[in-house]
Amino acid sequence: MTNIALVDDDENILTSVSMFLESEGYQVRVYHDGVTALAALTDIPPDLAIFDVKMPRMDGMELLRRWRQTSEVPVIFLTSKGDEIDEALGLHLGADDYITKPFSQRLLAGRIKAVLRRAQGAASTTNPDDEKVITRGGLTLDPNRHACVWEGNAVRLTVTEFMILQALANRPGYVKSRDQLMDAAYDDQIYVDDRTIDSHIKRLRKKFRAVDPHFDSIETLYGVGYRYNIA
Repeated sequence: MTNIALVDDDENILTSVSMFLESEGYQVRVYHDGVTALAALTDIPPDLAIFDVKMPRMDGMELLRRWRQTSEVPVIFLTSKGDEIDEALGLHLGADDYITKPFSQRLLAGRIKAVLRRAQGAASTTNPDDEKVITRGGLTLDPNRHACVWEGNAVRLTVTEFMILQALANRPGYVKSRDQLMDAAYDDQIYVDDRTIDSHIKRLRKKFRAVDPHFDSIETLYGVGYRYNIA
């Protein structure tokens, strides 16, 4: 059974959303604040986590920042702010999706299924050898193991980051528009804007430059899109 962690200081949200998700067949663990959640999620990681942004003791942004130091489990943010700055920051920190309150439970269920489908894509293939290991210069991507290596150094990526990088690396030298990268990384029923893709690209570069300060294989073509180049 898929395990979902729900972190929110609103008791009504915890009760109604957890009951709905359990009726959808998920196992749900609930937490009222970020401090309690961080310790529990580190000890027993879920398959997917849902964080409220505004919480006492530790807000959702700080919770994600700290958790991303050790985990790439998919995360969906819930917020009542509707602030573009918060959304951009959440994506920059490594969130996989973002939903503004108030929201329909059916919408949340759809987003959860889409994120889990991306996360479990390799495991659900009929033949695990269908997706071959990709080697492009110093980059090695193994879709079946969700493994990324750059010049011998492991680079931990979220599901969305991995799929964007895979789309670029599949055809090095060819430009991918933001729309094409959205199609590669997101369910076709989910709308995301250009800023979302740009935020993921910035985070990808940051992760690669942490192991190689001279990494420049992802090129921006302003007004067009991105491409992966082999040195």
